[in-house]
Amino acid sequence: MTSKQTYSVCFCWRRRFKLALAEAPSEIKTLFEEYSENEFMTPSHLKRFLVEVQRQEKATEEDAQAIIDSFRHFPRRGAGLNLETFFKYLFSDDNPPLLPSHGVHHDMTLPLSHYFIYTGHNSYLTGNQLSSDCSDVPIINALKRGVRVIELDIWPNASKDNIDVLHGRTLTTPVELIRCLRSIKDHAFVASEYPVVITLEDHLTPDLQAKVAEMVTETFGDILFTPNSESVKEFPSPESLKKRIIISTKPPKEYLEAKEKEKGDDSQHEKEKGDDSQHGKALGEDEAWGKEVPSLKGGTIEDYKDYNVDEDLNDEEEFDESDKSHHNEAPEYRRLIAIHAGKPKGGLAECLKVDPDKVRRLSLSEQQLEKAAINHGQQIVRFTQRNILRVYPKGTRIDSSNYNPLIGWMHGAQMVAFNMQVSASCIYFILFPIFCFPCLIFSVWQFLLLLCIFILSVHSFFFFEETGGIRNC
Repeated sequence: MTSKQTYSVCFCWRRRFKLALAEAPSEIKTLFEEYSENEFMTPSHLKRFLVEVQRQEKATEEDAQAIIDSFRHFPRRGAGLNLETFFKYLFSDDNPPLLPSHGVHHDMTLPLSHYFIYTGHNSYLTGNQLSSDCSDVPIINALKRGVRVIELDIWPNASKDNIDVLHGRTLTTPVELIRCLRSIKDHAFVASEYPVVITLEDHLTPDLQAKVAEMVTETFGDILFTPNSESVKEFPSPESLKKRIIISTKPPKEYLEAKEKEKGDDSQHEKEKGDDSQHGKALGEDEAWGKEVPSLKGGTIEDYKDYNVDEDLNDEEEFDESDKSHHNEAPEYRRLIAIHAGKPKGGLAECLKVDPDKVRRLSLSEQQLEKAAINHGQQIVRFTQRNILRVYPKGTRIDSSNYNPLIGWMHGAQMVAFNMQVSASCIYFILFPIFCFPCLIFSVWQFLLLLCIFILSVHSFFFFEETGGIRNC
């Protein structure tokens, strides 16, 4: 099948060029012949196709006629579909992989770690990652689109007596935490009744942590999920957490600094030896995790743009669960944490160890995951079978661009975090829930097959909107 396009050349003459169009494969031609007559698919033919092939048992001739009418701008003979328009229909928005009317049809009673979750990154930002305003409006918009994981970076305000949400060490303007929490409560379950996870990047002192605990408790009340114990052997299921708010965070940076201060009391000789040792360790860690982007405070966006793009911003601090400084944490704040997060000391191998007695969340940047997947792919898959892995964009994506999520999904990462600040017209996402994968290998291949077919259907788009799936054509 070919079409021709005419162009004016130098305003003097016209030239016609053949446009090479994708020709329907033999399987589609056979299907069309079976459900058409005289190379023509009428509304009754199309209805039979929808019922028998697409499994749309409730499809009517009116539905079929509406589909045909949507292709009225294509050249065709009569009030029906020819092979070309039928082929176009199969890859159009009128033929989504899963019908929205089907709703959630997967088993939602498995642990939370068995599901891909629609995750936002720096959910409060209105634009770029360095100088845009912080607001609750992007959070509201994300929740309306079905996002189930909202990230908030919480810092002391200028007077150190309240809590702001902002992208730390940048030029972003803050928004009050209480405003974000109230907006989350009001819009959390507009698009979905499945749980909303709030990941807190905590940079607070214990007294402000206690204040956060009070805010969270008073704002969410009975819908806040609090675990019976600090460590659980298995995450609850999405079904059991319907219309619940879940808090996920890690020990704050201040306690690590307190630990470093205690180490500073050592003798100068021991300190120098430690510096050499730490330097060697840092080199090894950089190879596995990537380097951290320096603070922007006192600089400009242009300074930041000059930074090596291969280096990375790590928003997860290492912690030692046996560190006594954790006991300084406000107990009422610690009790709110349902999904514990952070990177244990000891490097990549230690981070990916599976503890049979408790589950946790680990965060890796896109670069860290790419590097880890080279030598630790199997360990990542084992980790995600029981624990939760969150992947976030590297720090040098200052324009709020996004990355290829496939590596994360292939290794079972449940929270592949996207920047939601870009225009919705040029980037699409997959919603929660997608596939549950008690058998991870099967689900990955199922997802890859879906991905290939869906890429064809949206042509130049790289990410998807609404629930994913595959239907027979």
